[in-house]
Amino acid sequence: MIRGQRRADRRNASHPSPLGDTVHRAPTPGSDPRHNYREKDISPYFWPNGKLPDSQLYRDLQANNFADYRLRVDGLVRKPTEYTMAQLRAMPKRTQITQHYCIQGWSAVAKWGGVAMSDVLRDVEPDSKARWVVFYSFSNGPDGGRYYDCHKIEHMSRELTILAYDMNDEPLLESHGAPLRLRNEDELGFKQVQWIQAIEFVESFDHLGEGQGGYNEDHEFFGYRMPI
Repeated sequence: MIRGQRRADRRNASHPSPLGDTVHRAPTPGSDPRHNYREKDISPYFWPNGKLPDSQLYRDLQANNFADYRLRVDGLVRKPTEYTMAQLRAMPKRTQITQHYCIQGWSAVAKWGGVAMSDVLRDVEPDSKARWVVFYSFSNGPDGGRYYDCHKIEHMSRELTILAYDMNDEPLLESHGAPLRLRNEDELGFKQVQWIQAIEFVESFDHLGEGQGGYNEDHEFFGYRMPI
């Protein structure tokens, strides 16, 4: 029996782009989420998704261009750490041009720049018991409650897993997840948590939400076993 009231997604499975066919449809033959594309492949339009944060905390941080933002990374780690945006931008920058796959049926290519999660792992030194990494958003989900998602810790060491603060050589806009969003190219779009507030390393996600591994997983009929 499915825990809680996990609702089937009754929304339209695909949202038409105002630019029509300039949004790619996923997956395209021969496409690969782990492939680095070229500048000429960048999509002219990248559909924004997700419920924008509406808390006063987020608005205050945004008003100051996130100068007072602190990314807290804790849980099963030896060295819990807080990062300012200045500190994150001072770390080695990783850039990648990759294809985003939305479960609603569209895809788009964008250039992302940010901090490799492998560098964060080196800083915080995860405990051997840590098996999952939880990304918490400033935003709530459409049915209420904080948006979050869980990722396998082994994905965090992969080359294309980053905390992105730039998109197409510009700072992230609010509509695309400012100040930070996850890019884990092994996973579908709904797992690329936007507006990241905190990161936690855990042994299990049974105690989070409905215990399914993320907000969407808790509320809809798909789960953490659905990588690309």
